[in-house]
Amino acid sequence: MAVITENMTINEVIQKYPETMKVFNDFKVDSCCGGGQSIAVTAAMGNANVPELVKALNEAVDKKKA
Repeated sequence: MAVITENMTINEVIQKYPETMKVFNDFKVDSCCGGGQSIAVTAAMGNANVPELVKALNEAVDKKKA
């Protein structure tokens, strides 16, 4: 499993794993203006479930590797 954590910035995750952009969009997380913030901070601002988001991000990366 990939190691994306809630403490990583959105920009960092998208740069390393472009396939995660869809997940951020699905969870309605602002990856543009909130990109410099941690996943936890930006997701919480949009009322997204942070643990579910992190799980989905890691699954997207794992699926891409398969």
